Amino acid sequence: MADLSVNFAGIKAPNPFWLASAPPTNSGYQIMKAFEAGWGGAVWKTLGVPVINVSSRYGAINYRDTRMAGFSNIELITDRPLEDNLREMEEVKKYFPDHAVIASLMVNSKDEWHQIIKDVENAGADGIELNFGCPHGMCERGMGSAVGQEPAVLKTIVEWVMEVAKIPVITKLSPNITHIVDPGVAAVQGGTDAISLVNTFKSIVGIDLDQYAPYPVVDGKGSNGGYCGPAVKPIALHMLKDLAQHEDISKTPLCGIGGIETWRDVVEFILLGATSVQVCTAVMHYGFGIVREMEAGLTRFMDDRGYKTIYDFAGKALPNVTEWKNLNLKYDVKATIDEDKCVGCDLCYIACDDGAHQAIALPEDGSRIPSIIEKNCVGCNLCSLVCPVEDCITMVRKDEGKEHVTWQEKTEAYEIPVAFNDERAGGRGHYVPNPFEAVKHFKDQKKWQE
Repeated sequence: MADLSVNFAGIKAPNPFWLASAPPTNSGYQIMKAFEAGWGGAVWKTLGVPVINVSSRYGAINYRDTRMAGFSNIELITDRPLEDNLREMEEVKKYFPDHAVIASLMVNSKDEWHQIIKDVENAGADGIELNFGCPHGMCERGMGSAVGQEPAVLKTIVEWVMEVAKIPVITKLSPNITHIVDPGVAAVQGGTDAISLVNTFKSIVGIDLDQYAPYPVVDGKGSNGGYCGPAVKPIALHMLKDLAQHEDISKTPLCGIGGIETWRDVVEFILLGATSVQVCTAVMHYGFGIVREMEAGLTRFMDDRGYKTIYDFAGKALPNVTEWKNLNLKYDVKATIDEDKCVGCDLCYIACDDGAHQAIALPEDGSRIPSIIEKNCVGCNLCSLVCPVEDCITMVRKDEGKEHVTWQEKTEAYEIPVAFNDERAGGRGHYVPNPFEAVKHFKDQKKWQE
């Protein structure tokens, strides 16, 4: 059976499922409850000089029937006294000695960093996470993402921390930056033991149409918040990949964060190089119990494929992530429709005709089953994505798999289009309807054209 235990930069835990520094880790009560439910680790809500928070604090993007597809908060670091957090941290480690307790920290001066590191070490913390990501409130005070966006400053603070830290140090990065590898490299140069990413994205999730203020509304006003939840997962995966593939960072343990909700999400982050993950929004939405599905799903995935530990498949997808110029231009797929599964909703026809390549035809025999015009199909995959029936539309490979030609190879061979009307253009000769076929509602189309 699969062994889910991890050793992340020297921090040991029974599994890679950790809680991110956030409201779910605000107290010893919550963290003990989480560990009892099956979580392997927790990053304590960020410690520093206590703040005063506002009300309300949260906003969300609801997409159709999905609540909180995207989630935004303007809550800051802990508003509880440091001594209370340290006392509870000691209690958690007393009752759960084998679980990972990481102290998230955010302070200003070098002296403050040195002191609070000693404090959390004395409280029994297994590791430290440096919060360089918060994009609201704290950044206005020169902390959080104000540090994460300045690699030179980030490197200096990491160096301050490494001067005194006796336990592993994780540097948490802000995604609110053009090139995530810049702060990543700075963290490694500063001596960090590991990196976690991503923190939340600077955002406004909507405007109240009665008060004309951003959500969440605070007495008629609003502010940008930190955006997270399922909607940010694709960007988080991309940034994780960027770090995992970078030669100066690839050997540094990476903890993946961003929109993780299911076991499949966990597997995807591990496949791109993470060897632990952190979860916040999903717990705020569904509670600590979601870890049971994560554990069962990850275990089954590993058992089915013969993986003994997560290190057996960590980073396994990285060799297959390349630049567009290296993709095979000779790979050819076409859409096919399973008539037995088709419900005749015509979503594929609408999407293809209005948004893609006019490669789907409606029947003329009175039925509702559309058909693929194969000569027009470019294999874009849109129809299969909009189809509401699982596996009704699939993409079938048509080439023999014997040719492999890339844009890079064509460029080097001087075989790419170089002029506006170049004969080598990929779409030359491809069927496109006459523009006036779009205005069939005009009774006298010929006169209208004149």
